[in-house]
Amino acid sequence: MAVSRALRRLLHVLEIEEEQCRLALESALGELRNLERALTATAGQDRGGRELVVASAHSGELPDRLAGLEETHVAKRRASALGPRIVNAKLNTAGLQQEFLGKRVERRQAETLLQAAEARHAVEASRRGQRSLDDWYLNQLHGADGAAESKKRASTGDAPQESDWSNGRT
Repeated sequence: MAVSRALRRLLHVLEIEEEQCRLALESALGELRNLERALTATAGQDRGGRELVVASAHSGELPDRLAGLEETHVAKRRASALGPRIVNAKLNTAGLQQEFLGKRVERRQAETLLQAAEARHAVEASRRGQRSLDDWYLNQLHGADGAAESKKRASTGDAPQESDWSNGRT
């Protein structure tokens, strides 16, 4: 019995599904990293706006102070907009990671089944080969004697004796 083609196809399909889940997870992780980098950049923008306000306080430049305040407000608005998106991206990433791990488990289970079937097939083939070799050897060893004894028994009607069985003759 050969290993089932359907089992091989199932394994192939599961490998493809796992790869798709892995790619989706990598994409989601990339999006999450981009959002986190944008949040970090927003913190830098906020810090730059505050520095501009401090610098304008020393120089007395009103436009610099207004620009610094506006930078700070824009950074806070961006941070408040990025917060929920980061939370959603983290939840999405966690879900995709669970899905990926589930697909990996399914693929590994199918691989295990396929390997077990291949091992059973190999054992059966080995047994058949050994049985064939044993039969050939017995035929070579007892071929002439066995043929003569069979004719003798057939002509006399004798059944094989106990000693014949213990000597390996039939």
